[in-house]
Amino acid sequence: MKKIIVLIMISGFCYAQEIKRKLVWEEDFNKKEINEKAWNFELGDGCPDLCGYGNNERQIYTKTNHEIKEGNLVIEARKEGNKYTSTKITTKGKKEFKYGRIEARAKLPVGHGLWPAFWMLGANIDEVKWPKTGEIDILEYIGRDPHMVYTTLHTQDSHGNTINTKRTAFPDIEEGYHVFAIEWTKEKMNFFVDKTLVYTFNPEVKNEDTWPFDKPFYIILNLAIGGNFGGPEVDDKVLPQKFYVDYVRVYQ
Repeated sequence: MKKIIVLIMISGFCYAQEIKRKLVWEEDFNKKEINEKAWNFELGDGCPDLCGYGNNERQIYTKTNHEIKEGNLVIEARKEGNKYTSTKITTKGKKEFKYGRIEARAKLPVGHGLWPAFWMLGANIDEVKWPKTGEIDILEYIGRDPHMVYTTLHTQDSHGNTINTKRTAFPDIEEGYHVFAIEWTKEKMNFFVDKTLVYTFNPEVKNEDTWPFDKPFYIILNLAIGGNFGGPEVDDKVLPQKFYVDYVRVYQ
């Protein structure tokens, strides 16, 4: 009986914690255009400062590789002549968050060389640079590794080929929409795909090298093409491909 009571108390506490969280920001992509009060377009190929965005990515980001359709942001990867084009948007300087549940509901593109992502960078990146600023990869999917979702963190202590990562199999991940989320507190970070907890990051020693996640971060949505992780080869026959994002929500 005592065990049952304890379990009920724990369940009740978890539920109470859940219902205390409030929606503090939502992007539902229900307007005709991107809301540039919340989002920035990142344009070009990263040059001259970071050509290929540091990963030998092959796309050029434009404002014209997306549309708002039926309540979705639709980012389209294309081959145009001998160039690849796509779209990348960020909330840098406009919407930045520290702790909470950050989630997006999305439908993935498929094909070798495609690399859709939902991720975050520290708002102080211009001052301290990457990787010291920290990076939270809530969703990365690479077409050359189907049915797998990558959830990853980059810190000063471990970045690039970081040890702080998890590759999780979902046989139906390419089918329909899925919710990708983190639940982030001052102690740890939990990563979810739909309702499945796939990874927990909770380093024993928390300092600026291992835990830069004690400050605001901004949100990024993009569809990269090729690159060290996503490619390097790209299957042109699958293009164009579309990355659908139904919404982004932040609860605190």
